[in-house]
Amino acid sequence: MKKKNVLVAGANGTTGRIIIDLLKKSDQYLPIAMVRKQDQKEHFENENVTAVLGDLEKDLNEAVKGADKVIFAAGSGGKNVKGVDQEGAKNFTNASKNAGVKKFVMLSSMGADNPSIGGELEDYLKAKGNADDYLQKSGLAYTIVRPGALTNEEGSGKIQLMNKLEKQESISRANLARTLVEVLEDNVKQNQVFEILDGETPIEKAVGS
Repeated sequence: MKKKNVLVAGANGTTGRIIIDLLKKSDQYLPIAMVRKQDQKEHFENENVTAVLGDLEKDLNEAVKGADKVIFAAGSGGKNVKGVDQEGAKNFTNASKNAGVKKFVMLSSMGADNPSIGGELEDYLKAKGNADDYLQKSGLAYTIVRPGALTNEEGSGKIQLMNKLEKQESISRANLARTLVEVLEDNVKQNQVFEILDGETPIEKAVGS
């Protein structure tokens, strides 16, 4: 079986690096790290990971070419929510569509469906919500994953998953990354949006039900 190329936007971020490591160990996928700077590209290439240069605020058609599936795990960290978290995600969606990508996995955020409760995060959540809507209308096959607050704790491999979780709790980046990789498969949570937190259900089972 030929491995599928998975392009990761935001590969150099904390969660992005975990995703790349998981894809490296996978027998189904080959990671391609999309990064903004040449030294980041060299960092991944030194780890035997294919890397491409791509700026979310510029033309991405070249960067996405050849990708079978994509994960959007980029974020501006609050510095440029409109340019990166919203318009950058839309730009990446357009390029993915042009490249004939088979599945688009979006790392969103809890609260993206109701930004007004976000307080100081309102602008960020609005940007994420707009990006999610845009992806849903794009015609691409997608899965949109909305985690709670992220921690750097070790991954338990277990989560709780519902369309809507009525609580403010956290999830480890490791569990989030594993969930994003699990839903890359065709027909797993296809064209669905859901929320996740750390929990008691093994990730494979949670996304498969």
